[in-house]
Amino acid sequence: MLRRTFLGLLGAASVGAVMGKTVQAAGLKHFQGHTGSNGVLFDATRCIGCRSCEAACNQVNGLPAPAQPFNDLSVLDLKRRTNAAAYTVVNRYDNLPGVAGPIFRKNQCQHCLEPACASACFVAAFAKTPQGAVTYDPSVCVGCRYCMIACPFEIPAYEYNEPLTPRVMKCTMCYPQIMSGRLTVPGCVGACPTEALVYGQRTDLIRIARERFAAFPNRYLNHIYGEREMGGTNWLYISGVPFRHIGLREDLGVTPAPEFTSGALAAVPIIAVVWPVLLTGIYAVQNRKEKIAAEEKKQAVAEALAKAQAAAKAELDKALTKAETDKKSAIEREVKKALEEAAKAQTEAEGKTEEGE
Repeated sequence: MLRRTFLGLLGAASVGAVMGKTVQAAGLKHFQGHTGSNGVLFDATRCIGCRSCEAACNQVNGLPAPAQPFNDLSVLDLKRRTNAAAYTVVNRYDNLPGVAGPIFRKNQCQHCLEPACASACFVAAFAKTPQGAVTYDPSVCVGCRYCMIACPFEIPAYEYNEPLTPRVMKCTMCYPQIMSGRLTVPGCVGACPTEALVYGQRTDLIRIARERFAAFPNRYLNHIYGEREMGGTNWLYISGVPFRHIGLREDLGVTPAPEFTSGALAAVPIIAVVWPVLLTGIYAVQNRKEKIAAEEKKQAVAEALAKAQAAAKAELDKALTKAETDKKSAIEREVKKALEEAAKAQTEAEGKTEEGE
């Protein structure tokens, strides 16, 4: 079955629902993360905006080369977001209150403990792995892009330039490469020259962050972004400035995303059953409407043609009648003229005869 044949997939989902199989989605029970799951700690006080992480991500994932090379730092003049060809981007934040120079922040998938993208996906194209990464399976994706709407960090990006088999693209924390043994740490972490990125178990990363707070209390805000935001993430941040100043949302709260989407998810099995039926009904109504319109058009054309033929016949009859009348009048005129000429000739002949006598 083609994964982009949306109606066919929904039809299959309806059969599954009828058979007692429910559509999969993220669970609605909050949990503290898989024991021993890994993550990344980003330290904004150490990042120098060199974009080495971007270059490594591009190489490791086989992404297309950017329009401007990675050593061109002029791209930092504009705020950027991730897209289908860039799983991570570094942004620069200037003129921050109480800060002498610029602050840099790396942006990518946060790998939430309970991902909003997974909770919104009714075909389970997204999955939270025990290792900490949120992965994506393009073979089951139907291209609905609900994940893009659900993600509070605006990370999933769609391949709009791919007409046949577009995918939703995002950072995988190099999960495939690490699981295959190709890498031991994510590409971006291994390429960072200032150790602004640390890879390890999430619990260890939280401990490392708190140790830095204790060692340098004047350098950091005493807060680990991602420890509790949206239920927690496997990508964590520490910073010396408020997180809102470096492009991170501070209005998310600590409630996991699935609790917000549970109502919508409960309706998914019903929708999966009803939607194909509804579309079939709409298709039938549309076909009937088009058939009626075609018949009405055919009838209107026939009536117009009959009317035109009747008008033409009337005009022809009128012309024939006029022609017949004109012909009769012409004959009568010619006969009258001939009789008059004959009478005149006879009169002249009789006159000549009388003169000869």
